[in-house]
Amino acid sequence: MSSRSLPLAAGATFLAMLDATVANLALPDLHRDLPGTSISGLTWVITLYAVFIAALLAPAGRLCDLLGRRTLYRTGVTVFILASLLCALAPSLSTLLAARALQGAGAAAMVPASLAVLLHDTPAAGRARAIGLWSASAALAAAVGPALGGVLVDSLGWRALFAINVPLGVVLVWSARHLPRGEVGGRLPDLLGTVFLTGGIGAVVLGMTQGKPWGWGDPRILAALGVGTAAIALALWRSARHPVPALEISLWRSRTFAAANLTSFLYGAALYPWLLVGVLFLTQIWDYSELRAGLAMTPGAVTAAVTAILMARLATPRTAVLVGAVFMFGTALWAALTLPAEPSFIPFWLPCGLLIGVGMGALTTGAASAAALSVHPVKFAVATGLNLTARQVGGAFGVAVLAALLSVRDPGVSDFVPVYLYCAVVCAAALAAGLLIRIDSVVETKESVPA
Repeated sequence: MSSRSLPLAAGATFLAMLDATVANLALPDLHRDLPGTSISGLTWVITLYAVFIAALLAPAGRLCDLLGRRTLYRTGVTVFILASLLCALAPSLSTLLAARALQGAGAAAMVPASLAVLLHDTPAAGRARAIGLWSASAALAAAVGPALGGVLVDSLGWRALFAINVPLGVVLVWSARHLPRGEVGGRLPDLLGTVFLTGGIGAVVLGMTQGKPWGWGDPRILAALGVGTAAIALALWRSARHPVPALEISLWRSRTFAAANLTSFLYGAALYPWLLVGVLFLTQIWDYSELRAGLAMTPGAVTAAVTAILMARLATPRTAVLVGAVFMFGTALWAALTLPAEPSFIPFWLPCGLLIGVGMGALTTGAASAAALSVHPVKFAVATGLNLTARQVGGAFGVAVLAALLSVRDPGVSDFVPVYLYCAVVCAAALAAGLLIRIDSVVETKESVPA
């Protein structure tokens, strides 16, 4: 494994996944800056980013073949930097939302390009471990986001959450200048299928997010859900027939790959609302500052990173998934049953954070490794990208569910309990899906990945 490729690959993935969670700490500050905006409305700051990553990850993987891994890597990071700067300077919520969508598009290009860089420079015998370490950087980013966000919001305000990406991204673009371009050629991915997928996911999430504020019988809700479902169905239909599909659904013929994708969807559907509801609970019920709330999330970041690295080295993908799902289910159920109204960091929040971190680290590594190792080596990057797409779609739906459950102006403790119960139920479903994964040992191969 090249000493240069792993930091570049992990750095891009870390930034992309960091911005999926670091914005959680912006919501309380944005709520104060925009007092007339509801929590369900502000969740679009998180949801739009997840929707655009989810819809564009797979087509971006195709662009890697068309443009070359270096070009896509540097282009994706550059778009991400510019969008981050626009987020930091946004004068209104509408501008911020547009910038977040663009930022998600840049992140969607960064992730498959980073994986292509990593796999090209990694010998066949080390690819399983490399994918595990690459996945560990994503787990660390998801967990450390709230902690870093708390520090930045408390000291500099919510705009600093996005401004911090600029210098980090510039370092990545500059460091990638000597990467090999890689072979180029092929065809553009199905643009119409990509539009259907993006619009469909966004419409369904809109319907779920606004269901409670508008009323579930409102014609707008029924239209959003109906049109969104139809658009997703059209995207899948086109993907089954198009020579360069938006989603390579042929991989789902592998039972293990399909199970890994389902596990990732359910994991994302629990992970994203878990991280966001924690911030909202600490700031609104326990009256923590953003800094204190962010620091309270730090123990989970530590155990997530350590667990992800250990699981990549020591456990089979199936074992990692099952361990992670059990830890997340147990912790979510404990939180739902014992959620205290008064601050209780040592006896309640600290052990919850440590345990959920174990679950996050194990599930992230296990699901990504299972997806990659269930397909032919030349499909490693496509399989891992599609698996991440499933997690991002799950995350978008999970945040929409949270917005629907917490669509009250001043929620109390009892309003948060259904969110934790929802997370527990989804983690139980992820455990069931994990049982279908049949990779019982790390698969190594002497096949090479095309340049």
